[in-house]
Amino acid sequence: MSDPEFPLTPELLLHGYTRGIFPMAESRDDPEIYWVDPRRRGVLPLDGFHLSRSLSRRIRKGGYSVDMNTGFLEVVDACADREETWINAEIRSLYAALHQMGHAHSIEIRHDGQLTGGVYGVAIGGAFFGESMFSRHTDASKLALAHLVAHLRNCGFALFDTQFITQHLETLGAREISRAAYHALLETALTLPADINGQPLCRDPQSVLQRSTQTS
Repeated sequence: MSDPEFPLTPELLLHGYTRGIFPMAESRDDPEIYWVDPRRRGVLPLDGFHLSRSLSRRIRKGGYSVDMNTGFLEVVDACADREETWINAEIRSLYAALHQMGHAHSIEIRHDGQLTGGVYGVAIGGAFFGESMFSRHTDASKLALAHLVAHLRNCGFALFDTQFITQHLETLGAREISRAAYHALLETALTLPADINGQPLCRDPQSVLQRSTQTS
């Protein structure tokens, strides 16, 4: 639990990620923050991202724009804009600080200039820790993930941590692994000299499709 005498800082938050834990609140109105260390961990293999034929067609069709870090807090707020959320005011402030420090990043999908989908998370070494995503347009969050996966692969990342598994993520190739297996992957990924800003964001539809190894 968070302790007023030992407040959670951005630096402590980063250290927690390197130890395999992450913070959550019970609700947006609960001031308490606790660390989570799941027995079973969700990961999205970067070499096993699954593009359905319908999502592939949507990528080819275009009609949307994709950017990185042009609306970080907009994405965080959109992710929190639901009936139940673990993103309280302190968590929002902490990730805003991590973004200013260059560790927290977002992918934004826009249709006709309006933010319609996105995902945000934290990058350390060759590990990307996905925090949350949202969608206000058909497949907008899937588009954000597709572009993010292509970008992470292009930048030398080895681990995409999704924390937990949802049916939505399973359709994209995410799977559960044991805590021990996750820690082994994390240890290796943290040693890699990956840089999320090392390459331009992958916007070209064909490049995104080529970086997916599974289609059905």
